[in-house]
Amino acid sequence: MALYGLGSMLGAGIYGLIGKAAGQVGNAVWLAFLVALVAALLTALSYASLGSRYPRAAGAAYVTQRAYGFPLLSFMVGLALICSGLTSVATQSRVFAANLIELVGLDGLPVAGVALGFLLVMSGIVFRGIRESMWVNVLCTIVEASGLILVVAVGVSYWGTVDYLETPAAPGGDLTFLIVIQGAVLAFFAFIGFEDLYNVAEEVREPQRTIPIGIITAMVLAAILYVAVAITAVSVVPWQELSEAPGPITEVVSRAAPIVPPILFTGITLFAVANTGLVNFVTASRLLYGMARQNLLPDHLGRVHRHRRTPHIAILVLFLILVPLALLGAIAELAAASVLLLLTVFAVVNGALFILKGRAGEPPGRFEIPRIIPALGFLVCLGLIVVRVAAGDWRAPAIAGGLLVACFLLYLLMRQLDPEALSEIGEDSADAVAQGDGSTNRL
Repeated sequence: MALYGLGSMLGAGIYGLIGKAAGQVGNAVWLAFLVALVAALLTALSYASLGSRYPRAAGAAYVTQRAYGFPLLSFMVGLALICSGLTSVATQSRVFAANLIELVGLDGLPVAGVALGFLLVMSGIVFRGIRESMWVNVLCTIVEASGLILVVAVGVSYWGTVDYLETPAAPGGDLTFLIVIQGAVLAFFAFIGFEDLYNVAEEVREPQRTIPIGIITAMVLAAILYVAVAITAVSVVPWQELSEAPGPITEVVSRAAPIVPPILFTGITLFAVANTGLVNFVTASRLLYGMARQNLLPDHLGRVHRHRRTPHIAILVLFLILVPLALLGAIAELAAASVLLLLTVFAVVNGALFILKGRAGEPPGRFEIPRIIPALGFLVCLGLIVVRVAAGDWRAPAIAGGLLVACFLLYLLMRQLDPEALSEIGEDSADAVAQGDGSTNRL
């Protein structure tokens, strides 16, 4: 489980994010990652605690309903997560296609066609089963983590050659710690992915113990890798040049170890992108499945294949949605909007745990945290939303708002078609799964 979460967090983002973060924070980029870890860990601990209390597919929607009692809010939380997963998979399909074409040197291949092939392969793996998905995830995670370890290995001899607290000249006399905080806002998104572990809770053994261990272990491993890579990067390449490099990690390796061919990292990027796409596909399919089991979506989406024991109808529906998204190509703004939706979900889930911990009669989990942690996690997520909205790009907030309106309209439509479905949210729907009626292809 730790590798599953680590693979979701590492992804391909760190390969480009390190340059952007260095441009904001300078040599103190390692410190920005540590601050980001503390901020992200607040919400991660909330997810770990909830996973030990309520191990459910579509767990965020489940705990939202349990805490707030509003089907509309639960419905929109679930769909916001699905939207985030869909845009990620669609984006990764095109990134994978572009890198594969570059790697094999066949510029005549259409990106859209290769992206479609990527989606077909991902759909097949997810349909095959959670074990198969996990094995592919483990392979990809090992490859992408090895790439980051290689960066540290070739550059560790440069450690100690620069001032690791040097930051860009701050206009208006801003203090260094404020610059670090600004960089931490950017670095925070390198830790997103821990939430994916919660959505496979019904397919792991002893989820009450496994989910918390997996989330925390993945966060710690990711932080160690990020900090080590950050120190290495600014030690080898001046942060001013690192921020301008089209491929920051490739630039670091080319200077520290010119013998390593740059195309190696193109190959590693393929594994990183495929891993991110796979994990998000698995997550989205389990969200559809779990929401259907909670009567938030049509029952058909909660069915599992007789032999493979995977939510095959949900997987097919997602594939049919992903195809036009991937073929359109212009989904960068939609992906940015999904980040806002994801932060909103984090805020709601932190609030849910805060409420549930204060409610008498709620079952305790095997991993309990002080009530102040979800409260702080809620505030941090709200602060990040404000920062993202205040950045000046109105398109992402507008699209996020439009998606929320679309979710609301879909909710109204479902109420019209089946007034009973969304008014009777099943709190024990996952119990049948644990007894063999659901996706019993467990890890």
